[in-house]
Amino acid sequence: MKLYIDGGHSQGDPYVIKHDGKYYMYATAVEGVQLYESNDRLNWHYIGICYNREGRKEYWAPAVICYQGKFWMYFSDMANEETDTHMQTMSVAVCDKPDGKFEFVAQIVKPFSIDAHVVQSGDDLYMFYSTNDYEAERAGTLIVVDKMLSPTKMCGNPKVVVRATLDEEIFMRNRFRHGQHWHTLEGAFYFRVGDWHYITYSGNCYQNENYYIGYATAYGHTDDLTTLTFTKYPDPDTYCPLVCKNDVEEGTGHNSVLLDDDGKLYLFYHGRDYGTNGTANDVRTMRVCEIAADNGKLTVVKR
Repeated sequence: MKLYIDGGHSQGDPYVIKHDGKYYMYATAVEGVQLYESNDRLNWHYIGICYNREGRKEYWAPAVICYQGKFWMYFSDMANEETDTHMQTMSVAVCDKPDGKFEFVAQIVKPFSIDAHVVQSGDDLYMFYSTNDYEAERAGTLIVVDKMLSPTKMCGNPKVVVRATLDEEIFMRNRFRHGQHWHTLEGAFYFRVGDWHYITYSGNCYQNENYYIGYATAYGHTDDLTTLTFTKYPDPDTYCPLVCKNDVEEGTGHNSVLLDDDGKLYLFYHGRDYGTNGTANDVRTMRVCEIAADNGKLTVVKR
């Protein structure tokens, strides 16, 4: 369902949190991280740019976690003079409140690193993010997880969580050299229901009409997320999107999931109105659907 959002901006890679009864959404933009707020989850008001830094641009996929009384924002960006998006670098900024001006703290993962999701599991923090594997059988961008020593420092021992296995995940054919098709899995979001662990992700290219959301699962009682083995649903060789193009919208992807006070799971994602040319301009807007999680299977309840 497409949401009402004022301000006339695009909302690529929407990340939604709830704090003290109010919803906050952070989104990608060239000039800085966008901030929106809502009282009802459906109608959103544009607040403005909540983070940017001199000499930087292309602020991608902001994700915010409240930890030890502060709000930590993880995002990637790159230098103004840079033209290669594979120089995107993961950084962290901090603020005392969700709707304040975030301040830069540190760069914490070397390029190429994008699309962080930081979660607390047990007493520890873990970061899921995307990076590149140029030598894999299906070369491209994949999803890894690494334990964090603190909100601003990684262990530096990332483990592969999900990698490309399907032609539907091809970003571009012959991208860097002839015969090597570039695949992309990005936009990881982790959540847990009981002992079932879920990772939602997006496949192929955000500009494609067939950009889609898939998911992988793992089962285990452990809090150490680096020890889990995730498997794509229903299996690595079957294309089975959770959310994809329909007769209303296309380019559906890069989601966050919110367990709201009504006990329901809401998946927020970006998309374009059906028939929009994603390469002409960035017209991604936030949408939402209700999902259900049951013994390792996700289903869309209402879209």
